[in-house]
Amino acid sequence: MNGLFDVSGKVACVTGASSGLGRRAATVLAQAGARVVGVARRAADLEAWRAEAGTDTACVSADLSDRAQLSEVAAQIAAPFGPPQILVHAAGINTRQVADAVTPEGWDITMTLNLTVPFFLSQAFVPAMRDQGWGRIITFASLQSERAFPGGIAYGASKGGISQLTRAMAEAWSSDGINANAIGPGFFPTELTAAVFGDEDRAARNAAQTCIGRNGNLDDIDGPLLFLSSDASRFVTGQVLMVDGGFTAK
Repeated sequence: MNGLFDVSGKVACVTGASSGLGRRAATVLAQAGARVVGVARRAADLEAWRAEAGTDTACVSADLSDRAQLSEVAAQIAAPFGPPQILVHAAGINTRQVADAVTPEGWDITMTLNLTVPFFLSQAFVPAMRDQGWGRIITFASLQSERAFPGGIAYGASKGGISQLTRAMAEAWSSDGINANAIGPGFFPTELTAAVFGDEDRAARNAAQTCIGRNGNLDDIDGPLLFLSSDASRFVTGQVLMVDGGFTAK
């Protein structure tokens, strides 16, 4: 049974690998034996991740919001180990602009990083996955894929889009052996949620909203990630797996 979750020898790419859930995902895949390319804007933080994750890792420092550079970024990702068979889209942004204060610039960068990049970067690597008859694309949805939060109109729109994008990629590519699924995290302690966890009362209210009675720990993402990255999920595609302690069940 353990072989079902085996990713050893696979090439993986994780965007947003410099911090938060992206960094955790990149580390877990590396420790599970995958050859991992971490992608993020902050080079120093990427190198710190690489030192933590160990051998068979590489870094690509890039500003993914620059769409004109995505082809070059894809080439850099493929350079160390070949094109990735596992592609994890964890990079993202939440401007937290309230509806009346959303700017065109804030809207555009949110849509680009959270929605546009996951599609076009996936598209770039589909031909190699198709040639092998095997691939795993994992996007990051959100509680805001399902719920409306204050100050989250652009972010929520992008994450609602991610849910449908994931289903559409599954429809397009799963017959070629390329499964596409999303992880929908609840409240985890990351840079994006620093304001939430900095308010003890708010964090406690969020924990009480879950069925389990607590907010997430970073290692709570490990099992779902390995499941969706491996042969264990061979008949699972087009799904959003909410890893939220039951927040959206109540």
